[in-house]
Amino acid sequence: MTDAASLVYKPLNEYELLGPDIGIVDGPLEYFTTAGVRLPLPFSTRMTVVRLKNGDLFLHSPIAFEITLAGRLQSMGRIRHLVSPNQFHYANIGEWSRAFPDAVTWASPGARARARARGIGVQFQRGLGAQAPDEWRDAIEQTVVPGGIFGETVFFHKLSKTVILADTILNLELDKLRQPWRFAAWLTGMCQLFFGMRLPLLLQRRKTRAVVEKMLSWRPECIILSHGRCFEANAGMVLRRIFAWAL
Repeated sequence: MTDAASLVYKPLNEYELLGPDIGIVDGPLEYFTTAGVRLPLPFSTRMTVVRLKNGDLFLHSPIAFEITLAGRLQSMGRIRHLVSPNQFHYANIGEWSRAFPDAVTWASPGARARARARGIGVQFQRGLGAQAPDEWRDAIEQTVVPGGIFGETVFFHKLSKTVILADTILNLELDKLRQPWRFAAWLTGMCQLFFGMRLPLLLQRRKTRAVVEKMLSWRPECIILSHGRCFEANAGMVLRRIFAWAL
């Protein structure tokens, strides 16, 4: 078993400012499930919140809805964009959209079909692509990582020079895991490039190189991750290290 409490990034459900107009909210632990079986391997969850220039809020990978948190965010701006960066980060969008019916729900490729197949109550209104839509183009850039079913839309907040990722990179802290899960996390790459994306990215090496070069061209300083500790400095160095095989 793991010491689940040690994996929690506290405080939960509280907004933490990380830079100008950008912050994070750490949510409850979730567990890996395979073939319908929940494994005793917990991982942390995190939502990124960007305040756009018009005051609207962009919520990347919304965590489980919590009413006090929602009120705190409302005091910062209008909750307007609920964003699923890949087809695995969508399950909480439905409850946020029911609480804020004027918010626009954004689907990554595959998210609609996956939600229907699993009976998740979420209705997506718009789809994400490689180009940022008009709604946030002046504040956020984006591109698409070609990771097969694990592919995701990557965002870059210009003002804070921050890359926002979901599952492309994980940074679980191995010293917080007990064996055999520590070894399993190391073996499967849950402290660097997500194991589910390795083969798809390798098979699409040319596209992968182009995406990494795109991210490097942004000259990022920080990387926010959905799972594990964020990289608050040297973002370019981190990207070059993890994707050295593709450059």
